[in-house]
Order: sequence, then C-alpha cells, then structure tokens
Amino acid sequence: MSSLDAHQDPHANDAAPYSGGDPYADYRTGDFPFTELVDLADRRLGAGVVAANDEFFAERENLLVRERAVFDPEHFGHKGKIMDGWETRRRRGADAENVFPAPEDHDWAIVRLGAPGVIRGIIVDTAHFRGNYPQKVSIQAAAVEVPLPGGGGAPTPSPAELLEAKWEELVPPTPVRGHAANGFEITAERRFTHVRLCQHPDGGVARLRVHGEVVPDPEWLELLGTLDLIAVLNGGSYEDASDKFYSSPTQIILPGTSRKMDDGWENRRRRVRDTNDWVRFKLVAQGAVRAVEIDTAYLKGNSAGWIALQGRNGDSGEWFEIIPRTRLQPDTLHRFKLPAQAVVTHVRLDAFPDGGVARMRLHGTLTEQGAADLRARYAALGG
Repeated sequence: MSSLDAHQDPHANDAAPYSGGDPYADYRTGDFPFTELVDLADRRLGAGVVAANDEFFAERENLLVRERAVFDPEHFGHKGKIMDGWETRRRRGADAENVFPAPEDHDWAIVRLGAPGVIRGIIVDTAHFRGNYPQKVSIQAAAVEVPLPGGGGAPTPSPAELLEAKWEELVPPTPVRGHAANGFEITAERRFTHVRLCQHPDGGVARLRVHGEVVPDPEWLELLGTLDLIAVLNGGSYEDASDKFYSSPTQIILPGTSRKMDDGWENRRRRVRDTNDWVRFKLVAQGAVRAVEIDTAYLKGNSAGWIALQGRNGDSGEWFEIIPRTRLQPDTLHRFKLPAQAVVTHVRLDAFPDGGVARMRLHGTLTEQGAADLRARYAALGG
C-alpha cells in the first residue's frame, strides 16, 4: 500500500479489529452539547424508519433502538455476521472493468420524526462497525405534510411520496469514523418532519439520533382544546435541573406511562441539609394550567418524599406557588385540581429532599397570547 496522509487514506478512520473483552473499551465519542435536547427520532415519540433501499445484513429499524448497540462476536446467520444496526450489502461496479461503485452510488434510509421540529444536532453512531462503516454519510431533511379532508395536514406521507419530496441538505457527504459517535451540529432554522440518512457508498450504522426542539402544529393544538402544556409532543421542553445523575429530566414529559424505574427522572441521594433537587420546564407557549398530574410509577423506594410546583409568566416573571409542598406516595399517580388556573410559561418542580418522578402532566389550554406566539413561530419556521 502506498504512503498516504490521513486525508487520503480511505482506512484512516477505521477502528482496530475487535480483540476481545469490553467491545466499548476503544469506542470513540466526543462532547456534543446538543444531546441535552430531546431526540426527535425517539421511538417513544412515534418515530419510525419508513423506508430504506437496502437492509441485507441488518434491518433499518435498529437505527432507532433506544439502547446502545450490542455486539456478539459469535452471532452469525445465513447471510453472515449479524450486527445491531442498519447494514447494507457491498455495492459493486457496473462491469468487470469498473468493479467499484460509481461516485454517486449510495444507500439511504428515511426516518419519520416522532415530533416535527427544528434540528440542532445529529449523531450517526457506528458502534461495532469497525471496518464496514460507510466511508462518508450525508443527511437531508424535508417538511412533508399531506392535506387531509377538510383542510389541515399531518406528517403521514407514504414512502413513494417521500421519495418525491423536496429535500434540504443538512450534512454534505462527510467522512465518518468507525466504531464512534459522529456528531454534526445543524444550523438550519426550519421545521422538519423527516430526515434521510445516506451511506456513501454502503456499509453499516448502529444508531441515529436527531436532537432538536419540537414545534407542534398550532392548528392541531387548538383542535384539541385542553391539552398537556408541558408534553414533549406538544412542544414542552426541559431547561435545567439540579441533578440528572441517573436519567434525563426530559423523560418526565415523554408520552405514555413509565415502564420501568429508569424511565423517568431520578437524582442522586442528597446529603446536604436544607437543600433539595429541582427541575425546570418551559411550556410550548403561554398557557392556563387547571390540573396537574405527578406520577411516581416504578419508583418504590426512591421516589421524591415531597414535591412543590412553582410557575412564572415570562422569562423574567416572578415565581409563584402552584402546588404547596405535598407528600408523595411511591409508585402512585397523584392528581391535583388547582383552585384557580395558573397562567404560566415556565414551571419548576421541586423534590424534597431528593428522589424520582416518573411523569408530570400540566392540563390546560393555550391563552390567546400563547396561541398567537405559537402560530407566529410555526409560520416563521416554514410550517
């Protein structure tokens, strides 16, 4: 092999062959601040891999599995090594004189975002694909909504309609590393419903994460009337927390009920007296809250002992009490009817002194100002 520098060597980004022991011992990652944001491609939000041109070695659905990829060196099937990811067959050229694929040849998979929104960063994870990862990847995004009878739309187009959509390039063909988390910061100020991951020319990707900010359709929220003003799917978001040692506070506002102990927010054991843990959320827009649910499902010996809920109206508004300090029961759904509606844009949940909360719901309606603000943002982002 001739002497080439790292930019010319097509194997410069390979990982070393697996040599036994912990397969993640030599995994390469980086610091990607955008991973604090919700994963718009989370299956728990309704995301799915709707189409792919090839999935010969490993099916496309693996891209969105929540858990990190696993590796079994002895796991083989009738098609070859079984990998925990999306892996395509090796592309070939047109004939014996042109054995390599053409420069434009590539494989692709289309992902429907569970929650349409503004994409801030993408992780293309090639865990365990050490010499069979794509040489380059590119990523496009589209905003595709099919008109429904009576007007309005929903991001539910068919694969054929998606292939004909107008796609905007977010990441041009870019080299990636094998057995690594490859992060890409995205700057497009648009609301997208789908992304397309392309492998140049072929190979395998273990996981895909699409981090960003949910931007709901204001017409849909107005049709719903009373809604959960803090839910991820409705545009609520986690802003900050005192502690996120065991799990992300974003999980408190995910759809559905908690399925196990780590499917919520749990902090470390607090040892400093006269302090407590807390988490702060931003509503989709200004809303009038009328009822609150606090769920400690599956948190049996580690739920918060007491909670209190505060709210404020605007970034500089004064905090005021919504729910006073109240004792919680483990593994229980607690419902609170507010004596008067609370008009807020932010809420802060305090846990005393520490402990976990599985889910929180803020039931209410958008105010006139909140609805107008949401419509304006939706229109500015191309909705």
